[in-house]
Amino acid sequence: MSHMHSVQPASHHNTADFERGPYGILLVDDDDQQIRLMRHILDDHSYQVLAANCGRDALACLEQADFDVILLDYNLPDMTGPEVCRAIRVRPSFKLMPIIMLTGRNGLSDVVDCLHAGANDFVAKPCSPMELEARVRGAAQRKRITDQLDDAESVLYTMAQMVEARDHGTGDHCARLAHLGALFGEALNLPFRERAALRHGAVLHDIGKIAVPDAILLKNGPLDEEEWVIMRKHPLIGAEICKRLHSMTLTLDIIRYHHERWDGRGYPDGLAGENIPYLARVFQILDVFDALISERPYKKGLPIAAALQMMRSETEEGKLDPSLVSAFMTLVEPITEWVKGAPWLMRHGRRADDSLREMLAGSRFAMR
Repeated sequence: MSHMHSVQPASHHNTADFERGPYGILLVDDDDQQIRLMRHILDDHSYQVLAANCGRDALACLEQADFDVILLDYNLPDMTGPEVCRAIRVRPSFKLMPIIMLTGRNGLSDVVDCLHAGANDFVAKPCSPMELEARVRGAAQRKRITDQLDDAESVLYTMAQMVEARDHGTGDHCARLAHLGALFGEALNLPFRERAALRHGAVLHDIGKIAVPDAILLKNGPLDEEEWVIMRKHPLIGAEICKRLHSMTLTLDIIRYHHERWDGRGYPDGLAGENIPYLARVFQILDVFDALISERPYKKGLPIAAALQMMRSETEEGKLDPSLVSAFMTLVEPITEWVKGAPWLMRHGRRADDSLREMLAGSRFAMR
């Protein structure tokens, strides 16, 4: 019968990378002697080890405790190591969990099988205690760093949602921008990192408004000059909030510069033309378009054709990048014709008689 060994905390050092306590290790092996050996190797190295003797128990353990690394034997009584690995990877919350496969099988096909199953590393038995500990520590440290980044991004997203919730008139503005950004980014053949930055920018572009008082943010009438001074600070505040996250490097350009103008009369820095970062220029077009077609308490949304004409006029007045506006028109104009069976519509899995407004209003998807 399968059984699990109780957690055996090891003595730990007070190191800077160890702020959340001992690294949690799930050891999956049906050999008690091997378990004792692994405990001995990891003892006195800031680890807390929980051992499971079969794949089924290992999967149960993942629902009961947090782990930083999984050490997984290839041969188990109920499943193979690769089978356990695949069962772990299908769970969304464990997609990034470090898995190190342990096995006495060191043929190339075995290594490939483990890696294809989703293992991050492969250690052949018998292994050097020093090598094993170093690999486990490295994997655990990377996991902690990833968790910290996820936590920080979650805080930022929550702050951005708080900003959007304050202004009921914006509706699902961020979700629509993210969807538009995905379509326009694809049309521009942007690299993956830049498309991801557009997605983050859709959510975070106005995060600096968290510092803008409700009396200004929610004012029904026009802002006076003093109020505009405060409002114009929100791109700088937003960039300051997000600047410490390296994963937001490209997104910072969107947050800081999305209110600049092609003619140099925007804010906060008065940049002009191609001095405005490219992704900020791309995002401006999405932001302007959504503002024009969206209904607000003080205005009705424009029909799409009228919104595009308004964008042409604003481009002639110097607000937007003309070449990017032209590319956006090429993307959007076919939709206003509602041509049944249009390739663009079919490529995105939408009914041919759906308008872009309906597509955006109905979009609900994960923005992270």
